[in-house]
Amino acid sequence: MVIKRGLYLIVGLLSLLLGVIGIVVPLLPTVPFILLAAFCFARSSERLHTWLMTHPWFAEALNNWQTKRALNRTLKRRAMIMTTLSFAISITLVPLIWVKLMLLGMLCGLLIYLWQIPELTD
Repeated sequence: MVIKRGLYLIVGLLSLLLGVIGIVVPLLPTVPFILLAAFCFARSSERLHTWLMTHPWFAEALNNWQTKRALNRTLKRRAMIMTTLSFAISITLVPLIWVKLMLLGMLCGLLIYLWQIPELTD
């Protein structure tokens, strides 16, 4: 049981780190890593889970996702815009056509997924 908690803690910390880096690095998603960190912290560290669930940057989105499985309309739109911009930059910079097509396919898949998430009105 201790090993399992330790593994959840390590995965949670790495996910949190990747999520924070994803705020500024194109193509590194923030939301899935923060959600994974919340999941892992809930199983490993009550203190870190409480900290993450009350953090000013993440609290509202995490609580909305946890209780309603929905995102704030503004956050959802911002996520779609930033995703599109990040992928557009990457598609522009990559010289190989097959990589451009793969990135375009990934963008379409991610936008469809985001579009299907229920919205909370502001």
